[in-house]
Amino acid sequence: MAATCGESNVTESGNGKSTDNPVVSDENKAKAEELKEKANDFFKKEDYNQAIKFYSEAIDCNPSVAAYYGNRSFAYLRTECFGYALSDADKALALDKTYLKAYYRRASANMALGKYKEALRDFKYVVTVRPSDKDASARYNECNKVVKRVAFERAIASDDSKSISEQINIDAMTIEDEYSGPQLEDGKVTEKFVKDLMQTFKDQKGLHKKYAYKILLDVKNYFQSQPSLVRIDVKDGEKFTVCGDIHGQYYDLLNIFEINGLPSETNPYLFNGDFVDRGSFSVECIFVLFSLKLLYPNHFFMARGNHESENMNQMYGFEGEVRSKFSAQMVGLFTEVFNWLPLAHCINQKVLVMHGGLSNDHTVSLDAITKVDRNRQPPESGIMCDLLWSDPQMLPGTSPSKRGVGVQFGPNVTSDFLARNGLDYIIRSHEVKDKGYEVSHDGKCVTVFSAPNYCDTMGNQGAFITLTGGTDLKPKFTSYDAVPHPKVKPMAYASPLFGLF
Repeated sequence: MAATCGESNVTESGNGKSTDNPVVSDENKAKAEELKEKANDFFKKEDYNQAIKFYSEAIDCNPSVAAYYGNRSFAYLRTECFGYALSDADKALALDKTYLKAYYRRASANMALGKYKEALRDFKYVVTVRPSDKDASARYNECNKVVKRVAFERAIASDDSKSISEQINIDAMTIEDEYSGPQLEDGKVTEKFVKDLMQTFKDQKGLHKKYAYKILLDVKNYFQSQPSLVRIDVKDGEKFTVCGDIHGQYYDLLNIFEINGLPSETNPYLFNGDFVDRGSFSVECIFVLFSLKLLYPNHFFMARGNHESENMNQMYGFEGEVRSKFSAQMVGLFTEVFNWLPLAHCINQKVLVMHGGLSNDHTVSLDAITKVDRNRQPPESGIMCDLLWSDPQMLPGTSPSKRGVGVQFGPNVTSDFLARNGLDYIIRSHEVKDKGYEVSHDGKCVTVFSAPNYCDTMGNQGAFITLTGGTDLKPKFTSYDAVPHPKVKPMAYASPLFGLF
């Protein structure tokens, strides 16, 4: 950056030719150190975006210091830019293979992405170099437990084994006399059941496991009957609401219904993924949403997000919460249900809604999305991956994702996709926004995020979108603040590994 560093920061060898080892002036070295210290101050204040800015300026002044990349990698971890964190850790190690913090950073990013074997290799290296380092040993041991557990679970599984849903015997479950919570009527979800359930959860009481299992089995059967791309028809003059990430913030979910009305046949909704994880009321959120899906199957829609997956649930709290409030068996059943959630919705053949975004495959069509085989864990590339993980960028074309999964796609990618498929614009979620929403790509890419004050720390508003059926389906945005919730902190059920990064 010319405004920051002097022109003497050249990359030349003695004969005037370029070299991979830049010659850095003393002036720029000193300036880089000043910028690093400024970045460190912002990091301590938990202003990670500003820290990243100044670490980047330090790197521009002096790209030969491994610690600058290592520090920026740490800041990227805190902002969940795991792809960038991996890249910076690699750059740090390319400069200094003995820089142990870079191994920590790389391992942490891989853990966050569910790549435990890769993380274990780096932790093992640190333990080998520093066998008396208790912190390194603790990280290695925790990661090793996960690797062994995953290997064991795969070893005992077989292609002909019964699914969790096939093993459950609802009839054998009894309702205790003292249970006074919501009850299904003839095994069916009713409007009364949903309202009773919402109040029960609001009062921090529970749902009987028999009803919980029945809801999961019924909603799985329904989702199995749907294609990967669901088409929605909103008639002229009718209202339709699209919500983004909820992330286990149950009391904010109730607030949406307070502001916008309860879902019904005359007040339809689409919830666009990431119902669970992080917030510590994910169980409450998902059972209310699934109950609404069963009550209004043609007027209440749910799409899969990147957090409706096994790795994310293990790390970010949903698995721990389900184990605590119900059972390990139910964790497996949730995985089966999540695998069948649709990947996208198309409203009036004009607006495509998905959790993440578009692909670097410039031939993707609505028909191709409809035919995606989604009954699996999200792959690391391809249409399904991009629908769940990708993000928009301002530059044209595509680039590697800051998250380490999916891609970043530019305005031309969006406009080309829309023109090719006869669409007007896309709605996606997946990213925190100050007002709960953002319009980009010349109005053709809309982001909506519905979890206000995300994780009790971000200070953002939440938002939802309302559309009115007609010729243009112009989005209307409603923003709102967070509401109080019981004193249970976000991430209360997260994996012990989460604390390692």
